[in-house]
Amino acid sequence: MLERLAQELPGFLGYYNVIFVAQAALTTLALSAIGCLIGTVMGLALVLVRLMRGRLWAPLRWIAILFIEFFRRVPFLVTLMLAFFAFQLSGADLPLFVVAAVSVCLIGSAFLAEIIRAGFESVHRNQWDAAAAMNFGLLDTVRYVVLPQAWRVILPPAFGFFVLFIKDTALASQIGVVELTFAAKVLNNKGFSAALVFGTILVVYFAISYPLARLGAHLEVRLAPSRHRRP
Repeated sequence: MLERLAQELPGFLGYYNVIFVAQAALTTLALSAIGCLIGTVMGLALVLVRLMRGRLWAPLRWIAILFIEFFRRVPFLVTLMLAFFAFQLSGADLPLFVVAAVSVCLIGSAFLAEIIRAGFESVHRNQWDAAAAMNFGLLDTVRYVVLPQAWRVILPPAFGFFVLFIKDTALASQIGVVELTFAAKVLNNKGFSAALVFGTILVVYFAISYPLARLGAHLEVRLAPSRHRRP
């Protein structure tokens, strides 16, 4: 097996193969970044809608709750297929990357909404009451009172989700998006051994995920020093 890998390695590291894998890695990064960034914004918006009080906001609150509960419980592959066939039925001729991006945004926003909600609920109720006593609106309360305290609770699970999300984007290969897993299948079909191809893709996934995990750990320590005192 090692002899075969040694024979294949020069051809596998050819210019076009390296460029192909690099472009696939950029696609994976782009999908992950879109899902995380837009998912965070949409997740925060969903949490704010759930915090609105009054009968007029009740329909929107229920829509937000149903959205979160639905997409948290539907597997990512099913969501991907639903988005793919929905665009097909609508007649919209969109690139596969856009279909995958919409899917990751739906999943990301649902999961991140729950993470953000848990962080908000970790802030003592007295803080909310004090902001209300000072005539703060909801947005000012969240911006000036809740978020500065909730970040320390939100960051660890959020970055854990980001790392898992990078790996979940591999399912986009099922509809033909040329990301890392799809690139591995193509190279394997070209005759390169599975051990060499998927071993290389494994290293690339690790190279993408590990710095993000370390960044999350670093930010957790910086923003929550009281829970990580050094001797």
